[in-house]
Amino acid sequence: MGTLALETESVISDIFRSLGLKESGKENPEIPRVLRLLSSLLERSVQKNEILLENSQIKDVLTIFHGSRAPSLGIQQYLDRIFKYSCCSPSCFVLAHIYLERFIQRKKVHLTSLNVHRLVITSVMVAAKFIDDAYFNNDYYARVGGVSTKELNRLEMKFLFGLDFRLYVSVEAFGKCCSQLEKEAALGIPIERPILACRIRESWSNTDDSSCASTTAT
Repeated sequence: MGTLALETESVISDIFRSLGLKESGKENPEIPRVLRLLSSLLERSVQKNEILLENSQIKDVLTIFHGSRAPSLGIQQYLDRIFKYSCCSPSCFVLAHIYLERFIQRKKVHLTSLNVHRLVITSVMVAAKFIDDAYFNNDYYARVGGVSTKELNRLEMKFLFGLDFRLYVSVEAFGKCCSQLEKEAALGIPIERPILACRIRESWSNTDDSSCASTTAT
């Protein structure tokens, strides 16, 4: 049993390294691979749900996370932006994905192009507060996410109540999620079209270069 446990631990460690979850120690770390896998998974989920809603003519239930229209910033670019400016650990994005799955299952929410970004920024912020030693406050995350501070505060509370404030994730569950992401990569299922998601302020630009010099807790 001891040998099996060591082999399992070694496999998980290799997966963590492959996903970019191991700290590189670089001052300006590269975009971790896990962000690409998560964006691809979210893209497919949104496409699947929107096709389902359209074909079944089911009217989606609007929530606080829904925007009025889908803007020009795609999911992958949004995740990259959050990683670049929030300075949160790559593991936050895995934890955020687990939270997102829990929220969707508990609240019976359909992930679509109108709600995916608000759910992403909220889940990442909650994850950063839970596992990172230092993190930015809600006002900073609101600016990164393209929403007002007041709105993000409301989103955070709705999200936490939706999770029943159960933020703990076991090592086993975290490792399982990472393994599933690695399997998703092995499948190599292509994305048919880019997904655009909830309102982002038009004043944003791809050349924006905000600083991550200081951290404050809420």
